[in-house]
Amino acid sequence: MRDLPSGLASHLGEGVTTLCRCWRLMRRDGEAFGFTDHDRDLVVDGQVYRAGTGLEAAETTAEIGFPVGGGDVSGILSSEALTETDIAAGLYDDASVELRLVNWAEPAQHLLLETASIGEIRRHDAAFVAELRGPMHRFGEERGRLFRATCGADLGDPRCGIDLDDPAHNAVATVGGTDGALGLTTAGLGAHEDGAFTGGRLTWLSGANEGLSVEVKSHWAGTLLAGLDLWQRATRPIAIGDTFRITAGCDKRLSTCRDRFANAVNFRGFPHMPGNDFVLAVAAQGEAGLDGGSLFR
Repeated sequence: MRDLPSGLASHLGEGVTTLCRCWRLMRRDGEAFGFTDHDRDLVVDGQVYRAGTGLEAAETTAEIGFPVGGGDVSGILSSEALTETDIAAGLYDDASVELRLVNWAEPAQHLLLETASIGEIRRHDAAFVAELRGPMHRFGEERGRLFRATCGADLGDPRCGIDLDDPAHNAVATVGGTDGALGLTTAGLGAHEDGAFTGGRLTWLSGANEGLSVEVKSHWAGTLLAGLDLWQRATRPIAIGDTFRITAGCDKRLSTCRDRFANAVNFRGFPHMPGNDFVLAVAAQGEAGLDGGSLFR
């Protein structure tokens, strides 16, 4: 059973209450914002909770055990803290949310009701609806090491060991042509082979998207120009002359790790593990590879 602060408990026992809800949203970059459904701003534990943001919560659910509880929070993009650009840029992805019950007449009287994380965000015109995921959703995320043919490390992380600051694995280039959203061409990647940056990461160093990053869907190398297609539309229009830094990509296959990066010693997959087709196949007497020995020697 949850213990209520004595002051708030006394207030709840009165005939008339002065209660409101406050949300504290913490982005992954450390920025914190406060919102309230009260009609004026409140200060609770040093955090300012802004009114007039059009923020409201739908019904939330909680269940016993491991099912993921949660709900939705919706609002209008009328606050300086909530902009279409920042949402599209992913700044609110997996942000943490604290919901508090507050006595607006005495803000020192408050109770933390629940914590959640921002899930899917749906946008339409000047409004948004954000899914709130309860703490149990973490149990549905990948943890530990999986047995699979492809590598379990990410290119450049400590388990991989590749230095992405090595000039062989990154480049700085300038946009020479673009459709303004998903595709661009440049003359600055001539030293890199076709596909070297497929699956890599592009970070804008100048222009309207400066500081934002996006994954690269494909990279092709031509005689004079190289082309890049992005997985996600640029938050703001890409312009000719914008500069960017791009790092190499990896499809996590042993052959790529060995031939392109000479890093097979750090490969974190199991490329010789039999697949489902082999496991489900019917054994035939005398057929090669079914005598219990190695399949790759």
